[in-house]
Amino acid sequence: MQYYYGNQMPLRVLDEAEFWKHQEEEHTVVIRELVDNLEQKYVKELKEWEKEFANAHHRVIRYIETVNRSNGQVSPALYKDIIQLITFCLQQSQQFINFCSTMMEESEPISTNPTAKVVLNHIIVESEYFIGVAQTILYQQ
Repeated sequence: MQYYYGNQMPLRVLDEAEFWKHQEEEHTVVIRELVDNLEQKYVKELKEWEKEFANAHHRVIRYIETVNRSNGQVSPALYKDIIQLITFCLQQSQQFINFCSTMMEESEPISTNPTAKVVLNHIIVESEYFIGVAQTILYQQ
């Protein structure tokens, strides 16, 4: 986390979301590239996750730009919208964790690939980290 924002919570939490949504987007590619003959249903779902993470990432960037242009004067309406966006991002990450767990349980190519299991567990831990950091920032308010 970049602490140079001081107490500017909107930028701190948006910065985290911007970084982790991009990471999660990349993780979908890593899984597809790592697991040979991954079932097509999972390949298709991972491509959908990639698009969804890219969309969330772009939404977060738009809010960062809006906050930067506001010169530190975040209106109550903007603050509420940021909280809703971050809540969405947290829920999205939790759903991705659930999806990754399901793949680990149900995918034959993953279950027989020890490296894939390690990587998927690492991806899950990283999404859990984002959830924890974002919750900490939000609950400090």
